[in-house]
Amino acid sequence: MHKIRIGSIVPGEAVEKFLPEFLKYGYECISFNFHMVFPEKDLAAFAERVKSAADGMPVEVSSIGYYCNPLENEEQLHTLEHFIDNANLFHTDLVTTFAGGLEGRPVEEAMPRYKAVFSELAKRAEHNGVRLAIENCPMGGTWQSAACNIGFNPKAWEMMFQEVDSPVIGLEWEPAHQMVQLIDPVPQLEQWISRIYHLHGKDATIDWNRVKKFGVFGAEEFALARTPGYGDTDWRDVFHVLYMHDFCGDLCVEGFHDPIFHGSLELAGQRHALNYLNWCRGIPG
Repeated sequence: MHKIRIGSIVPGEAVEKFLPEFLKYGYECISFNFHMVFPEKDLAAFAERVKSAADGMPVEVSSIGYYCNPLENEEQLHTLEHFIDNANLFHTDLVTTFAGGLEGRPVEEAMPRYKAVFSELAKRAEHNGVRLAIENCPMGGTWQSAACNIGFNPKAWEMMFQEVDSPVIGLEWEPAHQMVQLIDPVPQLEQWISRIYHLHGKDATIDWNRVKKFGVFGAEEFALARTPGYGDTDWRDVFHVLYMHDFCGDLCVEGFHDPIFHGSLELAGQRHALNYLNWCRGIPG
């Protein structure tokens, strides 16, 4: 049985602060993420920063992520292409991103543009031996008024994979982004496992009393992002699905969201997540 590696996500702008700590804790791999802006000269320069921050410790890179809107922003599209072309610098074949969107417009209206952009990105990825994994985050958007990522809902996934039928395009999945849509995550994981290439370790707690009192249109927040081990998901169920389907990817904790374990408690939350997920995995680290 393949041991699913447990890693953590390091924001690219904070690599010196967090990478050494995460490596000391025993995380087995690292994902490096940038959101909308890539402030480095290029990925070669960033790779040097990673090497310096690691200070001789080995770094197993699960993925490099650039979360952007390649459907509407040409500069961001070119940066995403740069990530695809240079993923090999980090000895990973996985680039994670958003599907993009036509902001403020329904998901369906973005599909022709998605097909045009991601057909070319798929060709580029295939040429470089790279896979693209689209995160399932709504980014505050809805079906009728999408934000910068249409790839947040299974109905959209069906349309996306029909428009661009390439095995190099899959999903980066986490339960929290589905729970905020009141979708039961574990059955969905089992249904879509063949197209899921990477997992984020982030959970959520649903406050059903708030749902019953205020509904789900934003008057009150009803789904709090949580560190694994403190949310509603039993991650033993997640690993059960992954093992039953011979999943060969990684699961990387996405911190910096928990309303309790943040700021001075961020590292405590990350250590707890690692211990909890190791227990759920059932295979020693």
